Amino acid sequence: MSKKNEMLNMMNQLQENLQGDIAAIRVTASSGGGMVIAEMDGTKRLLSLKIDPEIVKSGDIEMLQDLIIAAVNEAARQTDEQSNAKMQSYLGRIKIPGLF
Repeated sequence: MSKKNEMLNMMNQLQENLQGDIAAIRVTASSGGGMVIAEMDGTKRLLSLKIDPEIVKSGDIEMLQDLIIAAVNEAARQTDEQSNAKMQSYLGRIKIPGLF
């Protein structure tokens, strides 16, 4: 196998591993002191949303909407943070001959 093919195979394997690691990320974020809890995976797919029944009883729909947005946005921020850390870790493993 040529060096070029070997390097391409290595890069493809790293990409597959990175995608798998990112997909495996799970974050949980809350708002309103835990009244709303959002769980998201590394691909930013919302996995669960828990709402304390007490906030629903209050009838304040606008506050509930704001808390949902805050929890989901915080989960997305945490996902970005963890995904970026994974990418940095993988970039540190790449050694391209002639560049380093």
